[in-house]
Amino acid sequence: MRMRKKKMKQTIESLVEGGKASPGPPLGPAIGPLGLNINEVIGKINEETADMNGMKVPIKLIIDTETKEYKIEVGTPPTAALIKKEAGIEKGTQDGTHVGNISMEQLLTISKIKSKSLLSRDMKNVVKEIAGTCKSAGVTIEELDPREFIEKIDSGDFDDKLGG
Repeated sequence: MRMRKKKMKQTIESLVEGGKASPGPPLGPAIGPLGLNINEVIGKINEETADMNGMKVPIKLIIDTETKEYKIEVGTPPTAALIKKEAGIEKGTQDGTHVGNISMEQLLTISKIKSKSLLSRDMKNVVKEIAGTCKSAGVTIEELDPREFIEKIDSGDFDDKLGG
């Protein structure tokens, strides 16, 4: 019988501000006892989340406790956070009023970021899903109410941009 040494892995999950994680709580106290260089890990997290500056980004730090090797998995920010960033607004609507607008290009940017984590697999449905979140946030698309925008997608108006 052969005995294999089982690798010990530990996972730390956290929500960090893109490009601005710090060695303080919650990451520092979680990383420190594992024997890793906290500043190195934080620097790597900030490097990998820099393009999501100003948004809360879910990260997963997977550490091999024997070798001290680690891997960082960066999730995507919530759809509403991406919409607010693109629209240049601090927060969405609370009462259904219009608070911002995004262009088709901005909508496509958000859709590409979120496409891996959404249930929809074709770009048309991903865009419609994001447009639904725009409605909830009080954000129009190309100055259209998101419901009207979705109707235009369904009628084929944007097939050239959505590969329909």
